[in-house]
Amino acid sequence: MLCGLAAGAWLGASEAPTKLVTLGISPFLISLGMVAGVFVARWTVPTIMKGTEYIFIDLRSRAHLTVWAILAGALWAVANTLTVFAIRDVGLSIAFPLWNTNCLVGLFWGWFFFYELRGAGKKAQRKVLGGAVAIVAGAILLAYASSRTSLTASSHAAAGILAALGAALLWGTMYIPYRKAYLSGMNPLSFVTVFTVGELGTVAALALAFRGGLHPILHDLAQARPALFWLFLGGFCWVLGDLFQQYAAKYIGIGRGIPLSNTNQLWGLAWGALVFGELTGRGSVAQAMVVAGSLAMILGALAISTAAAPASEHVSWSEAIERECDRYGLDHDEVFRAQAGVDVMADRSRGWRWWDVLIVVAAVGIFIWLALGTERPAIAIHPTWIIVLLIATLGLLVAGAALLWKRTRFS
Repeated sequence: MLCGLAAGAWLGASEAPTKLVTLGISPFLISLGMVAGVFVARWTVPTIMKGTEYIFIDLRSRAHLTVWAILAGALWAVANTLTVFAIRDVGLSIAFPLWNTNCLVGLFWGWFFFYELRGAGKKAQRKVLGGAVAIVAGAILLAYASSRTSLTASSHAAAGILAALGAALLWGTMYIPYRKAYLSGMNPLSFVTVFTVGELGTVAALALAFRGGLHPILHDLAQARPALFWLFLGGFCWVLGDLFQQYAAKYIGIGRGIPLSNTNQLWGLAWGALVFGELTGRGSVAQAMVVAGSLAMILGALAISTAAAPASEHVSWSEAIERECDRYGLDHDEVFRAQAGVDVMADRSRGWRWWDVLIVVAAVGIFIWLALGTERPAIAIHPTWIIVLLIATLGLLVAGAALLWKRTRFS
């Protein structure tokens, strides 16, 4: 549960740099810059926490999941590009709740493929159904508010709404590989390392296709050089949030973990409204609709997350685990222990190696190089609220990481 809340904070913070789209930077370039930061972070953070030898041993023991992880990364990349278009057309505080309907898609796939909510009882099922209705109602309200505001051109509002909902569909489907990986006993740190290959490859292909080739991209990168650090930083923050989300999905399922991490909508609203002043000048009616829609979605997500899985539902989960083990020839006992939080790979790895130090040094060097040419974006912000939100976000990072280490040793 704490991992889900921490995921919400960091996933919300990671979207703040996408406001650069309002300065005229290409959405494809913004997505490419963020994914480049994600690529660096997805190799650096697991290396620091477990070492590359641990990661590769885990991947070799479950090689069938490699293609699933790459597919998930490709879905994420397309969805992330769509969110940039959505932010450009309807704003961060509006787009965020719309694409967070991904939890409904994930909820369906969790029930359909992995037996989540099977045998959960009527009380838990009512919570989930009521939460789903609240999320949809909140999304509709926010979409209506965005189409009525005077600050968003009507010709772009519809496109922004469709982009956000398209991202929701892709992100919701992306959770199928997540759940397959963790029902097979894979460590989230291993999964995200391969996941990022699909991300970077897909975003690069999109940028090449829609920007007319390599030379326009290189020209755009040169023009956007002062802003690249912020995009890399956004990608790094996303990885921290996504890792927490991965652990939440592993231990409480996608039907509950994803809605809980979708409290990032609250953080997105806070960054958009408090830091960037997106609601300023929209009028009391529009502001009230945005707040009401956001609260409805948050309450819906909380209702779903509090529908605790009873013993009868855990039986269904066990059946899903046994199915994955039988299909791919996995060790049943090892997979069940991994699902319970035991680090089954600990005795197979010799710890950190010399090349792990090189990976970390290279990542730090990239960030330093980007920081040297960074300029403050010409966007009006409120520094006090940035400090407040950063303190809260860092607090959840420390609390979540400490508890995760204590209970599972990041397994």
